[in-house]
Amino acid sequence: MRLRQQLVEREIALDKRAQVLDERAAQMESLRAELVKLKQELIDKLEKVAGLTREEAKNWLLKQLDDQLAEEVARRIKEATEKAKAEAEEKAKEILIEAMRHGATNYVPEYTVSTVKIPDEDVKGRIIGKEGRNIRAFERATGVDLDLDETPGEIRLSSFDPIRREVAKMALRNLIADGRIQPSRIEEEVARVRREIVRITGEEGKKLAQAVGVYSLPMELLEILGKFKFRFSYGQNMIAHTLEETKIGIALAAEFKTNVDTVRLGCLLHDIGKVVTDEEGSHVELGVKLLQRFHMPQAVIDCVAQHHEDTEFTSVEAVLVYIADAMSGARPGARYEDYEEYAKRLGKLEETAKSFAGVVEAYAIQAGREVRVMVKPEELSDAATVKVAHDLKLKIEKELTYPGTVRVTVIREVRATEVAK
Repeated sequence: MRLRQQLVEREIALDKRAQVLDERAAQMESLRAELVKLKQELIDKLEKVAGLTREEAKNWLLKQLDDQLAEEVARRIKEATEKAKAEAEEKAKEILIEAMRHGATNYVPEYTVSTVKIPDEDVKGRIIGKEGRNIRAFERATGVDLDLDETPGEIRLSSFDPIRREVAKMALRNLIADGRIQPSRIEEEVARVRREIVRITGEEGKKLAQAVGVYSLPMELLEILGKFKFRFSYGQNMIAHTLEETKIGIALAAEFKTNVDTVRLGCLLHDIGKVVTDEEGSHVELGVKLLQRFHMPQAVIDCVAQHHEDTEFTSVEAVLVYIADAMSGARPGARYEDYEEYAKRLGKLEETAKSFAGVVEAYAIQAGREVRVMVKPEELSDAATVKVAHDLKLKIEKELTYPGTVRVTVIREVRATEVAK
């Protein structure tokens, strides 16, 4: 009985609590409704004051946030770009300096004057010969000027053409050592040395190719490359330039992880057209034609064709050959005079003389102040020889540009030879 009484009392207490909770929930709901109403009133007031709807205010806030973010992104991009640019410039300097260091060579070329040491001054008299016949024969055969008065104990040989100068130097040394210095012997020795020069150019071409790691070029191409020893471009010897440029190109190709062999061959052969003398055209055009004849890889031919930007670059390798060439040619001290124009002027003088019928050979000497012309005696008489000299003088005056004066000397020599048995 007592237990039942307790249960009833608990039930009554629970009902009272439930009633209280319901009343509180109703109050909370009422308060929430008032808050919602108050919030809406405040929003309405803010919209009225600001002149913006809720959606417009939201868009405005988002726009402000976007602008801030855009400004921050732009600032960071600018900072990153400037940092990358600074690092790239430093890296580029390091690459170029390292490449130029690799391009250093110890090759020492000769320029426009060679000298031959003589054992005593009496040798000069034998070189001159009776009434100057030996020295005239030597200069006529070689196309080189001899200066016997400049320095005691030596003879100076000067010519704008390094191959002629080398032939003359070797021939003169041999004649002095042999002791037989006379016109016929001079002509024989000069002819023999010219054949020897062909062998020397082959050896020089082989040494140049091997110095940069090329071992598979045809012998004919190596002989053409060997002519670089006797060729200059703006005062810069072409073997020295090619060695330097190729080493720079190889270093750049290795740094940029491009085809090193293509750059190596492109640099080695880029100026080969400059020693092609039997055809007309720029050295780029002549070089491309020559390499096509030897079936060189197209990528290498493209490097040669594009190294002066005559056509659009088609590969990274072509760009690197162009850069290496520019670095070698443009560094301080590499090129010190416009030798190219000087050589062209003297070459044109000789070509003008050779354009006349009956002319066998012509040599520009005395730095272009004189041109000596040899004619065939069986084709031209003495009177015709005089006329050639006069006509050549007029043609030079009309067609060529030259400093000072140009002496024209036309030589017609009759020689009879018999062998006594």
